[in-house]
Amino acid sequence: METERQEVYERIPWETLERQGGDRQWLIIAVVGAIAVGALAYSFMRNQPVAPTLPAAAEAPAPATPVISLPPATAPTIASPMVVSEADLYAVDPERLLDSVTAHAEWFAVEYFSVDGSDESRTTLASLLPTGVPMPEAPAGTQVFVDWVGVISANATTPLTYEVVVLVRSLVSHQEGVFVRQPARKATVEIRIGPDGLARVAGAPAVSVMAAPSPHQLALLAVPPQVIEQFSPFGDVIGGVQVADGRWQVVVMVEGPDGVKRPTSMMSS
Repeated sequence: METERQEVYERIPWETLERQGGDRQWLIIAVVGAIAVGALAYSFMRNQPVAPTLPAAAEAPAPATPVISLPPATAPTIASPMVVSEADLYAVDPERLLDSVTAHAEWFAVEYFSVDGSDESRTTLASLLPTGVPMPEAPAGTQVFVDWVGVISANATTPLTYEVVVLVRSLVSHQEGVFVRQPARKATVEIRIGPDGLARVAGAPAVSVMAAPSPHQLALLAVPPQVIEQFSPFGDVIGGVQVADGRWQVVVMVEGPDGVKRPTSMMSS
């Protein structure tokens, strides 16, 4: 076995050692860089959301040939009229029901007493009269114009049924003559609230001439001259009544734009 040969240098080869040390330094830098890149890649992969894996039973089936089906034909629906129960009608404010009843009674009275010979008027009245009640019959050439209607009273006779008394003033003309004012007539109309909540005439009205009541007795006193002087520009002072605070309520014949003088009440200052 040969004895290991030991090399002896007269000088140390520093340039060789420097080259070897430089290669080791670059190797260390490459290893450190690889470790850093691996750490970054690992951290990035951990932060990515993972798509849930579907169970085998939830796998999408193989695509089949699409079948186009038309929706079944449906018959057109016809809206039926709204039906309101009596309990709902009873829950309505009585004043609202009364307003509807009185308005319908006034409308009916105007159509019932008016005569103009037009088809529109007859059609309207036919829609307001109950089925089975005949239409009014007027002589040829007769025209009736209703100039005023007013409800005197409206009372509930049974639930959802009212008796309404309407006062009517009208003018009549025969054979294209002048219109003559008729006596006031009183029409008693029965109005019933139907299942749809609408008011309807329930029968032919009862009609009678309205007798004028006896007048109220108003005792007019002589008015002092200074009060007469205050109202003389308006017309002749007929008389007056002194009120509690000492002023006078006088009656003056005031001429209107139509040239008619009418007794008018005025209060002194």
